[in-house]
Amino acid sequence: MMSITAEEVLAEIGPVQEILDEHDGIVTVLDTTDGNIMLSLDGGCNGCSSTPMTAMQIYYSLKKLDYINDVIFVNGELPEYMRTFIDQKMAKENENTKPVESESSKPRGEIV
Repeated sequence: MMSITAEEVLAEIGPVQEILDEHDGIVTVLDTTDGNIMLSLDGGCNGCSSTPMTAMQIYYSLKKLDYINDVIFVNGELPEYMRTFIDQKMAKENENTKPVESESSKPRGEIV
């Protein structure tokens, strides 16, 4: 199992971090053991109505990585229905990215 550091977690959330910086939001990485990322959204995120959407973006960004098992927000910023929605969306994306063999992708010619 590949591990990830707190710094790498923060680097992965890139564009979200830029928005957080503008609003004094802080992502605190509490743990990264065994690919289970434990986060807290602090600072300007406390009481902000956009915090669940921010959590959703972070969850989506991190869950795209093969070596991330789960992303847990200790303050409950990501409601279960949003987590389920993202998981279903990612499963559908994975289905759509599987290579489909078409006539043009088959080798041409004959084997003699």
